[in-house]
Formats: sequence, structure tokens, C-alpha cells
Amino acid sequence: MKQVAIGIDIGGTNTAFGVVDQEGHVMVKNSIPTPKHGDKEQYAEDLATAINEIVESVKLMNPEIEILGIGIGAPNGNYYTGSIEFAPNLAFKGVVPLAQMMKDKFPNMKAIALTNDANAAALGELIYGGAKGMKNFVMMTLGTGVGSGIVVNGEVVYGHDGFAGEIGHYTVEPNGRDCGCGQKGHLETYCSAGGMKRTAFELMVQHNAEDSLLADKSFKELQSKDIYEAAVKGDAIALETFDYTGHILGRSMADVVSYFAPEAIFLFGGPTAAGELIFGPTKKYMEQYNLPIFKDKVKIVKSELKMGDAAIVGSSALVWKELDK
Repeated sequence: MKQVAIGIDIGGTNTAFGVVDQEGHVMVKNSIPTPKHGDKEQYAEDLATAINEIVESVKLMNPEIEILGIGIGAPNGNYYTGSIEFAPNLAFKGVVPLAQMMKDKFPNMKAIALTNDANAAALGELIYGGAKGMKNFVMMTLGTGVGSGIVVNGEVVYGHDGFAGEIGHYTVEPNGRDCGCGQKGHLETYCSAGGMKRTAFELMVQHNAEDSLLADKSFKELQSKDIYEAAVKGDAIALETFDYTGHILGRSMADVVSYFAPEAIFLFGGPTAAGELIFGPTKKYMEQYNLPIFKDKVKIVKSELKMGDAAIVGSSALVWKELDK
């Protein structure tokens, strides 16, 4: 009997889901639109129907498969309550008890749980990725925002209300850039893909860099990939953008190290594809700001989760963690 889990990743546009085996391989996956109308009952019904369809397809491939449970990763997902709570980028209003709604539709599943997407990524790294065997590490996701999951003594840190670990909303520059949460100067306004774009434009204005390889692109057109490609070609603005981003990120990581003394900090997301351009300055500045007792003790490591499947795989890891209790 081959045991597998279902992972669900809820995004603002689409909800992706798949069947994942114990080695972290996605056997089959699909997606449905995340509704704009906010009808949670209809959404739960559509999601359950879609899950049943992929379960049937995977059992045709191997009738001996046993589906053990469902793990759900969602913005503003609260592990304690199993609910999505006041997610700003989803159409659902208020609190959506999605884990319970799925339990009602799949009463024979051994485990159904929900957490936020960054915590799911941390669990994915713990169960399937580079953090296997680690008890203390931090996962940071760099993308549209900056998310994080913190693992201490082998357990995800949720805090008393389920929302601990919002490293992306550390204030790194008082009265700095506007953040989507309504505050100012948060880490994600500097170290997300969008934050890097803002840095590049600020530097072009500061240096009057009309000769930069980035200067002919509008704000809407510029992507973090363009900054990487320009940096590889030696563009001064692009290289300074990576150094500045690494400075902010490394300095913030030194704070994280002081709080949690992790064995490693894993980075995941589009900007990590730049390799040493982002990892080099981040490591340098983290060590510069680290307390002497932490010097050269903490690794900064690229996530081993596969980019395209990471959210599904991470969410499925919730099932194994629940069953291991």
C-alpha cells in the first residue's frame, strides 16, 4: 500500500493542489480559480469536487494508493483554528473555517490541517528538503512579499494566536517605504521582488543613471529577472541593487539569528535564482551584524524544494506532521 497526501495551495488567482508521495514527488496536480465572488460554500464544493477527480485519476494509476489526509497552505491561515482569517488578497470576507469544511466533505481522511503558506514551506523543507534532520531553522520566502516559517526544537512556531513569525513585517527602516499591510518600512518592501525593483529605480534616480541597462524599462515592465541579467553583464545599478538588498536582508537575518539561534536559514523564491549575487552580500552583511557568539555558525542555504511544486509539496507536509503527533 502506497501512502500519499494531498497538498492545497490557495493563491489570490488560482488554487493549486496535488497528490504527493512520502518522498515529496507530486504524482498528479491540477488547479481551479480562486473565486473573486467570495462564496466560501461554493468554493469548498468546487474544491472538493476537483480533489475527488484527481484522487480517482491517481487510483487508476495505482489502485493500492491510500490517501492519508489533506494539508492546506493559505494566506492568513491559522493552524490553531484551521481558518483563513481576514486575508487581504482573497475575496473571502472575515473568517473562513476551511479545514472544518474539508473535514465535513472528507470525513474518512485521517488528517486535515491548514496553516499559512510560509509555514507550509518550512514544513516542506523539514519533511522533504534540505532541513531533514534539523531541529532549528528558519525558512524565508522571497516573492511578491517576504514570508517566513520558524522551526524550533522540530516544531513550527505559531505563537499564542497562530500568527507568529511574520519576519517580512519587521520594521527595517522607520518611516520607510509603504507596505501593503498599511505600515511603513517593512522588510518585504525592500527584499521582495517588488522591493528590488523599487530599489533599482531609486538608484537610477539617485545616480542619474541614464546609461544603465535598466533605464529603458518602465516601472511596470521591469522584473527581478531583468535586474539579474543586467547584473551578470556588469551593470552598476543592478549590482548595487543586489548589494543593497543583501544588506537589508543580511542585517535582518542577524536579528533573526539573535532571537532563534537557528542552524540554517533557507531562502526560497524567484530572487534566489540569482545565486551568489544575492547569497553573497546577504551572508556578508549577516556576519557583519551578527553577535560574536554567532559568527560563522549559521548557514544561508537555498531551498531544495522544486520551485513549481513547492507550495503543493509544502502543504502536503502538514499531513505527515499531523500523523506524527
